[in-house]
Amino acid sequence: MTHGLLWLPLLLIFILLPALGWLERRRQHLFRTWAAGSELAKLDGCGAARLKEGVLSWSRFEAGTLKQADDFPIKQLELVELLSLHSGEAPLTDESHGSCRLRLVGDGRQMDLPFSDADRARRWMDELMARSRCDL
Repeated sequence: MTHGLLWLPLLLIFILLPALGWLERRRQHLFRTWAAGSELAKLDGCGAARLKEGVLSWSRFEAGTLKQADDFPIKQLELVELLSLHSGEAPLTDESHGSCRLRLVGDGRQMDLPFSDADRARRWMDELMARSRCDL
């Protein structure tokens, strides 16, 4: 009896790991379908984003689906700032890594796009500014 109880946690782990893998595979499949035909796309722990036909849109994963969070037309983009995710209006330095957000400013609006990696956010910032200049 005690021998069987010792193997029970291991059995639960072997059941839990494939289930988590299946959920991640489903999340990636939803993202691939959603981002098809995009010029620029990202998937990370903070959600998904895509640039398609001049509109930047981002979504969050909720209850097994992608729920549209917001969108921003790139033609109206005037400024992109890299800010800390949790500490108010503090800008990120070049040495900073980890979670952050891009603040998109234009046409009297400002939106925040979360990222889980500052290096990827910096690349996106450069791409978005380059594409907004091309669309002018």
